[in-house]
Amino acid sequence: MIKANNTKLKSWVEVPKGSDFPIQNLPFGIFKIDRSLPLAGVAIGDSVLDLASLQNHGFFSSLDLPENIFNQKYLNDFFALGKRKVGLVRERISELLQHDNNELQSNPEARKSSVLLIKDVQLLIPVRIPNYTDFYSSEEHATNVGSMFRDPKNALLPNWKHLPVAYHGRASSIVVSGTPIQRPRGQVKPKDSDLPVFCPSDKLDFELEVAFITCKETTLGESIHTADAEDYIVGFVLFNDWSARDIQTWEYVPLGPFLSKNFGSTMSPWIVTMDALEPFRVDGPEQNPHVLPYLTFGGPKNFDIMLEVILQSGKSSQTTLCRSNFKYMYWNVNQQLAHHTINGCNIQVGDLYASGTISGPSPGSYGSMLELSRNGEKKLHMSDGSERTFLNDGDTIIMHGYAEKDGVRIGFGECKGKILPAH
Repeated sequence: MIKANNTKLKSWVEVPKGSDFPIQNLPFGIFKIDRSLPLAGVAIGDSVLDLASLQNHGFFSSLDLPENIFNQKYLNDFFALGKRKVGLVRERISELLQHDNNELQSNPEARKSSVLLIKDVQLLIPVRIPNYTDFYSSEEHATNVGSMFRDPKNALLPNWKHLPVAYHGRASSIVVSGTPIQRPRGQVKPKDSDLPVFCPSDKLDFELEVAFITCKETTLGESIHTADAEDYIVGFVLFNDWSARDIQTWEYVPLGPFLSKNFGSTMSPWIVTMDALEPFRVDGPEQNPHVLPYLTFGGPKNFDIMLEVILQSGKSSQTTLCRSNFKYMYWNVNQQLAHHTINGCNIQVGDLYASGTISGPSPGSYGSMLELSRNGEKKLHMSDGSERTFLNDGDTIIMHGYAEKDGVRIGFGECKGKILPAH
């Protein structure tokens, strides 16, 4: 039992009903105030806890942390201390925030400098991402796409149920929630033409994903076993891997996505620790045929995390496009990391590994416009009376995710991005 996960804990910091950030969550992020330097923080209710200020006031003195570890642009150096140390810091923060603890609560000077409102700060990308890998691990999504573009009776390629398919993506274009995304341009081949044309994408799409972040490094040639994988995973974020489907269709044979993906991906600003998600473990789908020995694992490795995608057009009109769940993933994160390193590929602190589009068994749980609109064949009706098959300029995609059990809701906050016109 992780003490900070106790469902009976209450905080002296106000936590609104339905908040993603109760005292049982305590996700880590990076923020700044006006023109100040970036600082590490933890979300609690509508507030952010300034960890650098807490360290300066001596609240972490028993943890033997490096000086100024929270006065950093990114969380990489903190995460590199290891998952256990991150967990101890989370436990200490939990103690300080509990309603019957007066250490910080009754210290006016420290409280004023350490407890800030989220609305008064700017949330930044929380980690420097050396490498980004995008998996393709939802059987429902892979089947839907395979049915549309190949033989519906043989929707999955022969390798799909034997290994977690993935490709190495572009880390430099991953941005934090709230950053606008420019509509990409590229080569598109019209159906009635023998030659491609250069134009803005007309089939811009979102992809509903969850990503994990690593906190340990390996050396080249070293592999990680499924039983040890969680020692390397510090936490999770929501992830929108924007996709230009018309560019993708023309370019992805034989090597895979390139310009259709690398123009931008959006991540939520708060990293929800694996420790906080411990109570929400569930078994994943049955894997058949049996996997090779290096991909075997024991115990529940999936997580029951509810997910939803909202399309906002204009300032206020919102339409829920889909509701899905992270528990649907066929390949779990332990298998993904084991497969990623089985050939000796070395990993780094801050590396980001996205799940691939998360789709469920029903049309309302499909995690992309490609599936929801059947590649443009079916019009989707918005609450303002307009229709969509793919995304328009000015559309904003908002993703939410949360796990809920025994009256405790562990959420991720928003993963949000607005589409701007192409240059």
